[in-house]
Amino acid sequence: MRAAVLREYNKDLSLETVPEPDCPEDGVVLEVLACGVCRSDWHGWVGEHPRVKPGQIPGHEYCGRVVAAGPNSQWKLGDVLVAPFILSCGTCPNCRAGQQTVCADQRLPGFIEPGAFAEYVAVPRDFNLARLPEEISPTLAAGLGCRVTTAWHALTGRAALQGGEWLAVHGTGGVGLSAALLGRALGAHVIVVDVVQDKLDHAMSLGMDAAVNAAEGDAAGQIREITGGGVHVSIEALGIPQTVNASIRCLRPLGRHVQVGMPVGHTSHMDVDMAAVYHGNLALYGTRGMPAHRYPSLLGLITRDKVDLSPLIAREVPLSAAGAELAAFNGPTPPGVAVITDFQS
Repeated sequence: MRAAVLREYNKDLSLETVPEPDCPEDGVVLEVLACGVCRSDWHGWVGEHPRVKPGQIPGHEYCGRVVAAGPNSQWKLGDVLVAPFILSCGTCPNCRAGQQTVCADQRLPGFIEPGAFAEYVAVPRDFNLARLPEEISPTLAAGLGCRVTTAWHALTGRAALQGGEWLAVHGTGGVGLSAALLGRALGAHVIVVDVVQDKLDHAMSLGMDAAVNAAEGDAAGQIREITGGGVHVSIEALGIPQTVNASIRCLRPLGRHVQVGMPVGHTSHMDVDMAAVYHGNLALYGTRGMPAHRYPSLLGLITRDKVDLSPLIAREVPLSAAGAELAAFNGPTPPGVAVITDFQS
């Protein structure tokens, strides 16, 4: 099968012919119909993700059709499925409590084992998978990837965002724009923050309440002025010190900050304004992924036309363009995300 393989950090992915994956006893092999290109892939591509090593096939935001099923699989040939990027064990105390994102024994295609920048991907523990509703295209499903699922869990499973509250989203890339769209669907007043005016204009065209260009001054101060004292919930979607502190400082007393952007490599440790946390009685939440059992709540929101996530998809690209899409994350990116839909060129 054709696959895009990481051979050297910060170099174009190598298009290679590699063996097709074996089918896990408790899982399936999927023919990959679409796979999103994510900033988390970029962290591995530049060598900052501690688990991603040369020889890895990236890709963790995939949708596919079952072409082989193990003896312990619940799925049938031809089923079209979507996967969370964390494949939990289902039996540890965290999983039994419904918190699969902190499973003690995780499987991570695209990071530790071969991912979906390929024609086929093996998926063990297929009880984590969800059937894709007919109303949702594989391209959109891959675009949901980890960005929409992570944003949904951040807003509803961590921050418990309520209708009528103010929400700030710092960074309007894939996960940030997802959080803004979902926040609006939940009835919040949404402020988007970025340094790329085109991305702010794009978000405003989708119905956001206000936009702040952080390149033009104190973003937190502007947000406090807009809201008359600060937002109730703030999402940080980049994982860098400037936006982390802006997110914390823009909160009103008793506000909730959710760390969605992944601090990794040189941003793993950073200076954080803990005085603002202390004086504001703020709550800081971390989040990563979404428990698999929450897929129906998210997919149902989409199929009932409560939110339109199609504006997330900026372009469909061939497998050969995956490396260029990763390199684009080295600088400010245009609005929307890329999804690989052609695995033959």
